[in-house]
Amino acid sequence: MDLLDRRRMFMVLLTAAFLWLGIGDSAVAAGRTLGSETGLPIPRYVTLRSNEVNLRTGPGVRYPVDWVMQRRHMPVEIVAEFDTWRKVRDPEGTEGWVHQSMLSGRRAVLVLGSLRTLRRSPSDTAPAIARVEAGVVAWLEGCRPEWCEIEAEGLSGWIHRAHVWGVRIDEGRKR
Repeated sequence: MDLLDRRRMFMVLLTAAFLWLGIGDSAVAAGRTLGSETGLPIPRYVTLRSNEVNLRTGPGVRYPVDWVMQRRHMPVEIVAEFDTWRKVRDPEGTEGWVHQSMLSGRRAVLVLGSLRTLRRSPSDTAPAIARVEAGVVAWLEGCRPEWCEIEAEGLSGWIHRAHVWGVRIDEGRKR
């Protein structure tokens, strides 16, 4: 069995595992499709692996670089798959193709708007831990319907879900 056959077998088994666990069914029920290459839900959020990621006009190195994303760990949304290429969308809506090796499944969010309060628990009356500036990238620990738990610069706390980019509306359980 060559490498391509092993990769295909792995993807079939991975897809079967997701369906057995109910992940695929919940994605379809939430109005998402499953990626043709990975079997994972589309759209979905991932992060950039490098400080320089080429955003191409099409899925392959023969397509010109349209933009260079320059922020490691920035969340992006995968909106399409083709072979080893993923079409992504950034927080400003810019879209392009990147090689899968430049993406990580570790989740992060981007703080939006103005200065935001990070709280000890998911409540407007919970004690404040810190103030977080717009544009900060924080690791996503999990979400509830109105709040997300994040970690930024060694501080963990809760922020209003509406104050971050990188979380789908149908993601509501703490990880």
